[in-house]
Amino acid sequence: MEPPTPVTYRRVMLKISGEALMGDQGYGLHPPTVKRIAEEVKSVHDLGVEICMVIGGGNIFRGLSGSAQGMERTQADYMGMLATVMNALAMQSMLESLGVYTRVISAIPMDQICEPYIRRRAVRHLEKGRVCIFAAGTGNPYFTTDTAATLRASEMACEALFKGTKVDGVYDKDPVGNADAKRYDHITYDEVLTKHLNVMDASAIALARDNDLPIIVFSLDEPGGFCGILRGEGTYTRVQG
Repeated sequence: MEPPTPVTYRRVMLKISGEALMGDQGYGLHPPTVKRIAEEVKSVHDLGVEICMVIGGGNIFRGLSGSAQGMERTQADYMGMLATVMNALAMQSMLESLGVYTRVISAIPMDQICEPYIRRRAVRHLEKGRVCIFAAGTGNPYFTTDTAATLRASEMACEALFKGTKVDGVYDKDPVGNADAKRYDHITYDEVLTKHLNVMDASAIALARDNDLPIIVFSLDEPGGFCGILRGEGTYTRVQG
């Protein structure tokens, strides 16, 4: 039996949506699902990879939806940022129950429950083997957690951004209900933008392009998928120039 392929990256960002924590529920947190994702993160951490995380807040509150229902956009976005802090704390609790030291780092100071974002301190946490979960987006309204993940990945000098989704890569159309949907093994940033593919929002893709940050789109529902890609296995799409 051949030995596994060496780990490809030394430091990575994992971006997942808040909806990924819902499981089969229509709202909120599903603890068994949070635990399953935490175990995926632990398996990569055990390889010696330094891990950053950003988790969306759509399972609790989505600022854009609130704005569409009559809320003032800035206020709605701040509510969404607070939802990401709740998700980050839940993931921290689950990771630490598995023996993985974790720090929640918020773009909006709330000293009683997490650390404020200080780049050099966050880098030091990573160097000490702690998982850093970046919460509250960028701290500014009108920016998504996709953009926050790309920004923090760039600031932390991550070698790739892993986007965990419900499908195993980027398709030219929704693979659910479209049997002829084509999956890309590799696609450029500009193709994602010009073809309006639903990978991440345009500002996140542009920021990744400007910093030559590879985006790996994979299925978070595939057991061992995150760890498998780092070993050179599995199905995924690589977005790069």
